[in-house]
Amino acid sequence: MLAAVSGGADSVALLRAMAALKTGGLGRLCVAHFNHKLRDEAEDDQRFVVSLCKQLGLSCETGCCDVAQLAADTGEGIEPAARRARYDFLKETAGRLGARFVLTAHTADDQAETILHRIVRGTGISGLAGMSRSRPLGPATLLRPLLGVRRRELEEYLRDIGQPFREDSSNTDRRFTRNRIRHGLLPLLARQYNSAVSDALLRLGGLAADVQGVIDDLVDQLHERAVKFENENSVEIDVAHLAGQPPYLLRELLVLVWRRQSWPMRAMGFTQWEQLARLLSETDRSSPAAATKQIFPGNVQAEIRDGKLRLTRVE
Repeated sequence: MLAAVSGGADSVALLRAMAALKTGGLGRLCVAHFNHKLRDEAEDDQRFVVSLCKQLGLSCETGCCDVAQLAADTGEGIEPAARRARYDFLKETAGRLGARFVLTAHTADDQAETILHRIVRGTGISGLAGMSRSRPLGPATLLRPLLGVRRRELEEYLRDIGQPFREDSSNTDRRFTRNRIRHGLLPLLARQYNSAVSDALLRLGGLAADVQGVIDDLVDQLHERAVKFENENSVEIDVAHLAGQPPYLLRELLVLVWRRQSWPMRAMGFTQWEQLARLLSETDRSSPAAATKQIFPGNVQAEIRDGKLRLTRVE
């Protein structure tokens, strides 16, 4: 197992708990620390994590990236650039070490913030479900074992065992959306609307996850019936197998195709998925020779011909 440890309370609690649980056997616990080079104290955080790993007798893999420069080069925000760089590092490290699992310390509080962030930004049912407890991450599986634990419980645990941790000054920087939600919007909602708003958001996320599970099963069945994989750049969807299916399932089927093909999804918004779903649902099956062609973000060409939708990513 590879535990992602920043040095903050949540990840240090995860590390100490996993180290306490590791009592023997063939399994190995390793630590990964990523330095985003966004704060003056980042080097001190790294030294703290490396020192803690030595105390616990664990190996520590470190990586770094000038995230501010990365964001400037790619034109994306600091938060998404930092996230992408961090997960790329975890994926590469897991592959190099042969780790089967990568552990992150996301808590129930993080989950509530994520759900609220997605509601404000605009989301569907899958977004309302928040972060999943597990998902593929390169050659490994990403696990979030603390999603049911509140942040205050982890801090109490660290106090009980006398374990110090690092305070991340950027967690109070309100230039970042996550911090404005954590320190501004959520407290406002709790104070003026519902004192248990975080619990309400977590219940909503749980219900959405249940619903999404049912939808995923239906979409998997549609995928098996209608989608023919050709290669990493091309798939074909037989429209005849999708007759009468609601638009929502068609959109979810297309999302699944994109995900399985590892095509870029960031620029695909609701409008683009709706356009694609309309290509499927409005195809004139009585005119099999009719052809329609459109280009979508990521340079994916969609062409309807002979009752089939061919999706081809043009390099």
